[in-house]
This record gives sequence, structure tokens and C-alpha cells, in this order.
Amino acid sequence: MNRESFLNFFLFSSPKKQRSLDQNLKKAAVLIILVERRDGLHIILTERALHLRHHPGQVSFPGGKYEPRDLTLQQTARRETEEEIGIDAKFINMIGELPALNTTSGFEVFPFIAFVDSQFILKIDAQEVKSVFEVPLSFLLENKNFYRQHLVANKKRHFTYCISYQNHLIWGATAQILKNLQQLLQKD
Repeated sequence: MNRESFLNFFLFSSPKKQRSLDQNLKKAAVLIILVERRDGLHIILTERALHLRHHPGQVSFPGGKYEPRDLTLQQTARRETEEEIGIDAKFINMIGELPALNTTSGFEVFPFIAFVDSQFILKIDAQEVKSVFEVPLSFLLENKNFYRQHLVANKKRHFTYCISYQNHLIWGATAQILKNLQQLLQKD
């Protein structure tokens, strides 16, 4: 899938925006970053630094908690992306968003989708990010690459999607957001 086909499909099948009514959940925003490569679109993911208190070493999208200084959740996603991996806002072209996702850790995560110019320069903040890698969108669109795993969180049994790519295990909210994107793009 290339940029044009993604845009055509996404813009015509984009879900209606859902805004939260649950004031008890903390708000967060992430950026699903698409970059066009010779072999098609890729999604940029990060591996969280190992010394972090929450979710050390987990694969995630750039993003984080909404701060009062942010005017919008979209601004949160842009700010966090620049802070974590140094992609300047001038390289980010927002195209839409997916429905918010409630997590077992008490967050409502708002995923935004953007293209970045392939000339972007990474500047990784080692305090937050261990590494950055890309996964081909074509790999993420294959149902066979997702599997379900059960886990216990807050004394309740939940399931999570998982995806193994190279030496990375993508699971939890990140995998669920990717599954939601996959399902949206595969609608007939």
C-alpha cells in the first residue's frame, strides 16, 4: 500500500470521531507515523527506555499524557513525538484519527495518524526511548501476524493482541491500536 491508496481508503472509511465521556480516565495521545519507503508504507514505533517506571522496554507509538499546556490532544501527540524522537512538527502531516482506546492502566488513548516526510531526522531522547524501528504496513495488515494472549491486570483477566516483528514483541494498547487500524483498512 502506498501513500495515495492509504489516503483514499482511510479518508473514505475513516471512523466517526468519538470523544470521551469518562472523566475518570487520564487522557493521552499517540501518533501513528506513516513513512513512504520503496517497498510501501512503514509505521514508526519506539521501544521504551528500560529504566522507566511504567512499561519499561515495551513497544509503543510516540506519545504520552495530555498536559494542561496542550491546546488539543493532537498537540499532545505532536509534542510528545518531538520530545521522544525529535521529529520536528514541520515534517508531520496529520491526516486523521482512530477511535480512542481505554486501557487497563486507567488511560484513554487517542491515536492520531500522520505522514512524515522521509527526510526526517531522528533525535532520540534516551531518557524516554531505547530504540526506534519501522514495521511495514503490509506486515501489519496480515491477520496471520496477530495472535491473542491472555493476561491478568487489576485482578481481572483480559486478552491482548500480540505481533512479533524481528526482535520486537508488540502487545497491549499498541497492538490493539494496530489491530483497529488493520480492521478499518480491511473493511469492504
